Amino acid sequence: MNPKDKLIHLHHCRGAGWKTIQAIVQVDPLLSSLFTKSYAEWKDIVPLPSNKLQMFFRDLHSLSIMEKLRRYEECHIQCLTMFDEEYPYLLQQIFDPPWVLYMIGRKELLKEQNTLAIVGTRTPTTYGLGALKTILPKLVEKNFTIISGVAAGIDAAAHMVTLNEGGKTIGVLGGGLMHIYPKRNVQLAETMMKQGLLLSEIPPMRRAEPWMFPVRNRIISGLSRGVLVIEARKRSGTLITAQAALEQGRDVYALPGNILSPQSTGTNQLIQDGAKLVLAASDIEEEYANLF
Repeated sequence: MNPKDKLIHLHHCRGAGWKTIQAIVQVDPLLSSLFTKSYAEWKDIVPLPSNKLQMFFRDLHSLSIMEKLRRYEECHIQCLTMFDEEYPYLLQQIFDPPWVLYMIGRKELLKEQNTLAIVGTRTPTTYGLGALKTILPKLVEKNFTIISGVAAGIDAAAHMVTLNEGGKTIGVLGGGLMHIYPKRNVQLAETMMKQGLLLSEIPPMRRAEPWMFPVRNRIISGLSRGVLVIEARKRSGTLITAQAALEQGRDVYALPGNILSPQSTGTNQLIQDGAKLVLAASDIEEEYANLF
C-alpha cells in the first residue's frame, strides 16, 4: 500500500483526528510502519484515552480501505491527500490543513488563483440577497472562483448565482459527500458535482454532525484569498469563517447593513473592526489586482 492510501486508511480510523494524525506523521512521515506497530507503541505515540485508542487500533487492523476506495471510485469520488503534489497551495499554508479531501466534480478548480469565499446568514433579508445578486455576477464575469459552504441562505444563493452566470464554484460540505446536508440543497449539490466542485474532509459515508460545520469553515477561508461576508448575526457560524480568515492572513470584506437589522449586526461589527466595506464588485477587484 502506498503512503497516500495509508493516509486515507488512517483517516477512516475512529479516534484519528487531526492532532492524532499529525503525531503519527511526525514520527513516521511516510507511514511505513503504520501496520507493524504494537498497541503499546501506539500508546506512546498518539494522544488518545484508552477507549479511543482501542477503537483506533481495531479499525487500523480491520478496515478494508481498498474496498472503500473502489466504492468511492464507483461514485466518482476522488481523494486528495497532503502527500499529493496537486494539494492546493493556499490551503496547505493554514495551521491545520485537512489531511484528506474527498471530492466530486471539477478537481482542476483547486488550481484557480482568483478564489473568493462568500458566506452569510441562513436567513437572509431581501436586501442581502439583492446585494449579492448585484455584486456577484460582475465578479463571475471577472473570472473569480466562488467558494462557499452549500448551506441554506447566502451560501446556496452564492453557488446558484455563480452557476446561473456560467461561473466556477466550489462547495465545502460539513459532512460526507454521500449524505448531503441540508436536504433542501441536494439538487444544488448534484448540479455542483457536474458543473463545479463539491468537497469535504469528512469520509464520504459519514453523516453530518454539529461539530463538523465550524471545523469546515477553516477550509472555506483556507481555499480563498479573501472572504466576503453578506449579512451575519452578532454570534454566528459566518463570523467563525471570518475569524478563521483573519487567522490565516486572508482579506475580509463585508457588506454594510441596516443598523436595525439583526442580520447586519455581525457585518457592521466586522467593518468597525477593520474589514473592508464593500459597495460594489470593484471594491474587491481592486484588492485582488494588488495580489498578482
